[in-house]
Amino acid sequence: MLVYWLRSRHKIKTIEMSDGWWGSGERPVKGKEDESIRPFRIETCDKEIEDLHRRLDQARYTPHVEGAAFHYGFNSSYLQKVVAYWRNQFDWRKQVEVLNKYPHFKTTIEGIEIHFIHIKPSYVPHGRAVQPLLMVHGWPGSFYEFYKIIPLLTEPASHGLNEGDVVFEVICPSIPGYGFSEAPHKQGFDSVAAARIFHKLMNRLGFKEYYLQGGDWGSRITTNMAQMLPQCVKGLHLNLVFITARGFGGIFSVMLGAYAPWLVGFTREDVHRMYPFIQKNIYDILRESGYLHIQATKPDTAGCGLNDSPVGLAAYILEKFSTWTNKSFLQRDDGGLESKYTLDELLTNVMIYWVTASIVSSMRFYKENITKDPDLNAISRVGVYVPTGIAAFPQEITHTPQVWTKKAYKNIITYSYMPRGGHFAAFEEPRLLAQDIMNFVRKVEHL
Repeated sequence: MLVYWLRSRHKIKTIEMSDGWWGSGERPVKGKEDESIRPFRIETCDKEIEDLHRRLDQARYTPHVEGAAFHYGFNSSYLQKVVAYWRNQFDWRKQVEVLNKYPHFKTTIEGIEIHFIHIKPSYVPHGRAVQPLLMVHGWPGSFYEFYKIIPLLTEPASHGLNEGDVVFEVICPSIPGYGFSEAPHKQGFDSVAAARIFHKLMNRLGFKEYYLQGGDWGSRITTNMAQMLPQCVKGLHLNLVFITARGFGGIFSVMLGAYAPWLVGFTREDVHRMYPFIQKNIYDILRESGYLHIQATKPDTAGCGLNDSPVGLAAYILEKFSTWTNKSFLQRDDGGLESKYTLDELLTNVMIYWVTASIVSSMRFYKENITKDPDLNAISRVGVYVPTGIAAFPQEITHTPQVWTKKAYKNIITYSYMPRGGHFAAFEEPRLLAQDIMNFVRKVEHL
């Protein structure tokens, strides 16, 4: 009995792989699913662009409150400037060519078409191993978020990074219901289902072991992948970890952390990022999470208008790229958007949602996950045992100190306080994120 107890203490808990069917109608009783991987190209046409222009021309605007900046949401005066650029200067055909510069593919998994891009390095130094890396986006982002970081990871030497000692082969899928991945036709598609599908994708591509990277929903999906098949995951790198203080111990650490941080495992940087605690972890999160409550309850209602109005869609999405990039951008009339991104970059991401009519299905992902796990704490109950790297960006929505992160992630190899950047790390600070990923992988490979 004692021997069994000792063994059970060291047994790693995992999430069951299981199976699923998300296609329309009943799952076919006979016949194997088509496992072919099909080349795919994004295309557009005059009709699509003319329809967009017609809707932009017919938009109605509500005058903003004087001095509102971005405190009430997207400033309508600046929104008109964005729409004018979208209507008269933005070249969707050109951006489609930009999107198609990397190879796109589709394959059918569990009854739905999964879209992904797959980029291999053009040159690999002799004796260097290429590391497969699956990178998963979140909401309201897309696979396009990774376009600036991909060349840094696949061609590091040519970009002045580590002389090519770590080289990646990058796979970036679209979460089902986002962009060019088909939306699930059944209820219940959550991050665990996405994790299983992406494992199947990597297996279909011939990979037995691989690295994972994610932020936002990508963080939760890749974490679930590490919990599901830890033997396949060489390492997990995240730029968002959401673990809150719980119970008496959590409350005690929050209260004491402001005065004696070393007693509860906080660093000076943790204190700087977390306090004043009520302001940064309650008021700020309440202000920025209204969308979450809508999408976790009645996504189809709010999504109906967004799917019909490109102006409404742009305001809804781009407001997140303002305040989630830097909280102080609330104070600016233009939301600080063009200080970090170009309008072409921002509108290309919006267009991915628009041309695929995927905003509603992307919003449903909140309902499917939060209905099952209201406090998003299931990760902690299972634990993550694969080598893990954390990049903590200072303008992230919430900061999770390493001492809290260890509650769920049991094998942290690197924990980096990034010098700048916010929620959309790969999009905003691709070089910083690439360097941190490489540093993490280098350490894992030498364990």
